[in-house]
Amino acid sequence: MTTWPILSVTTFLPVVGALIVYLSRGDDEASRRNSRWIALWTTLITFAVSVILVMRFDPANPDFQFVEKANWLATGITYHMGVDGISLPFVILTTALMPFCIIASWKVTSRVREYMMAFLILETLMVGTFSALDLVLFYLFFEGGLIPMFLIIGVWGGPRRVYASFKFFLYTLLGSVLMLLAIMALYWNGNTTDIPTLMHTAVPRSLQTWAWLAFFASFAVKMPMWPVHTWLPDAHVEAPTAGSVVLAAILLKMGGYGFLRFSLPMFPLASHDFAPLIFTLSAIAIIYTSLVALMQEDMKKLIAYSSVAHMGFVTMGIFAGTMQGVAGGVFQMISHGIVSGALFLCVGIVYDRLHTREIAAYGGLVNRMPLYAMTFMVFTMANVGLPGTSGFVGEFMTLLGTFKVSIPTAFFASFGVILSAAYALWLYRKVVFGALVKPSLMTMKDLTFRECLTLFPMIALTILFGVYPKPVLDMSAASVQQLVNNYNTAVTAVKAAALLQ
Repeated sequence: MTTWPILSVTTFLPVVGALIVYLSRGDDEASRRNSRWIALWTTLITFAVSVILVMRFDPANPDFQFVEKANWLATGITYHMGVDGISLPFVILTTALMPFCIIASWKVTSRVREYMMAFLILETLMVGTFSALDLVLFYLFFEGGLIPMFLIIGVWGGPRRVYASFKFFLYTLLGSVLMLLAIMALYWNGNTTDIPTLMHTAVPRSLQTWAWLAFFASFAVKMPMWPVHTWLPDAHVEAPTAGSVVLAAILLKMGGYGFLRFSLPMFPLASHDFAPLIFTLSAIAIIYTSLVALMQEDMKKLIAYSSVAHMGFVTMGIFAGTMQGVAGGVFQMISHGIVSGALFLCVGIVYDRLHTREIAAYGGLVNRMPLYAMTFMVFTMANVGLPGTSGFVGEFMTLLGTFKVSIPTAFFASFGVILSAAYALWLYRKVVFGALVKPSLMTMKDLTFRECLTLFPMIALTILFGVYPKPVLDMSAASVQQLVNNYNTAVTAVKAAALLQ
């Protein structure tokens, strides 16, 4: 067992890096270079520490591991941290992607010190969200992540950055106010804010319904689910490249993680009752946003809408309440984190060269950028869900898990696979193939060493998890099994009691 607080070190190391960046003051080029290197080394060391978590993690144990607990506030609110097989993959996803975000931001020239500090503080808040085992602590991390992301979009974003950042902030904050009320209600009911304790505390049926709806309001906006998804395309279009990567790859997963950590284990009866609603919203999201993606003229908007469709598979799988559905939901989130993050990096690469994201501005890039065409193809195929890529495993498992519970939902969701092929291949054909006739494209340079450094590891992971998904599935298997068993036990008990009456 670990004797040093490894989880706290992983969580708060980026803040230490942010402080060092802050102390390296000055507006000269040397200061900017130092800020970049400090941020990069901080994220790399944080990732290295998180790898120790994986090496020492026991996947056969479904309970929380690396637990740290200390008194914090007088009312019984504690500093309580720990990870299980559901949260650890998200912690690793966060720490693994942050170095790529820093490398992708190497050409940022305005307020470099503040930019790097914002990303490092955001990393701490994201890792903290996935590690917190106290409701109040979770809420602080969960909401705190809004502030650096708000600044990243609002300060370093595109022409309509202020509108997009305020829309992002207000949408997500509004849902979270309701969650805060539900947290208070759970505290009054169980007299504790300790998450593992609350998972085994009986919640009255009426409170379950209202608390589920309150948590749903927050997590649905964060995912985002249809129809509260409209902030996402605006935020993505205006955010800098690294901001889009973090937003798509990690921040969106907090909603799915919330469903797995709170909605299913704490409110199983309400989750079962509201499952048809979730299935309906998920099916609409998958089909509607895929059709909207087909009509986009901006590359980032198209990928943003595709993210909403892919998150529809996740919510559908989670609320199916089956082993395949929940495990598929976790895997789909990890896979989508890698693939969508890489797609936004791909868009950022051509945007850096031509300063436009209009699909019509491109064509025939395969002639000038063959290496780029190859990498973009791998991630497009993973986004479509081609067998052999990680995108296929998650979608197939969620469909399989949902099919056991609701055949109509699985039937309609299957159309999403066809539609995703339509918009993704249309985008790829427009940008990469065709005649190279536009004069602005004649001088386009292929991938630089720095860009290869960000994309090639993601290609390796996308194909590895597509062919061999065992590492992710095994890590989460015991915790998912326990979650599904507890959920089914609670639902079966209520059905049995209803039959006896």
